[in-house]
Amino acid sequence: MQALFIQMRLLKEPDRGLTAMLKNLNTLLTADVLHLLASMGHGDELAIVDRNYPAASNAKRHIHCPAASSTDVLDAVLDVFPVDTFVDPVAFRMEVVDQPEHVPDICNEFSALLLQHENRSIDVAPLDRFAFYKRSQNCFGIISTGEIRPYGNIILIKGVV
Repeated sequence: MQALFIQMRLLKEPDRGLTAMLKNLNTLLTADVLHLLASMGHGDELAIVDRNYPAASNAKRHIHCPAASSTDVLDAVLDVFPVDTFVDPVAFRMEVVDQPEHVPDICNEFSALLLQHENRSIDVAPLDRFAFYKRSQNCFGIISTGEIRPYGNIILIKGVV
């Protein structure tokens, strides 16, 4: 509800610009993104996907961040998003078609960001393309990005605060 209030206030007071009066908040965490994240409960899943991903046709709730990379959005989200500690794995990536053993650089960057924010090593489990699509259809929400690198897709399971 708070995120919706911020959004409405911005519309009513355009002289204040396009950002809310909040400190230390990554600008990628828009009112829509914050509302999505705050609405999620323990065990709900979030997908952050690249520009090639069919997000609009797979999402229950879709937010489009076309000017940001998947890693930038993940970094911003992890500032406020608790990753689950009760199940394993808690993160999933799409494996490379016809090269399931290959781990793209962007997926290694996902792992590094998870380590940085969670202070623990988190395995980003591979899913084949169609299993990733099916899992994303059950996600609470999907944030699509302008990520140009292929396989810039990750699913996270939300934990508790």
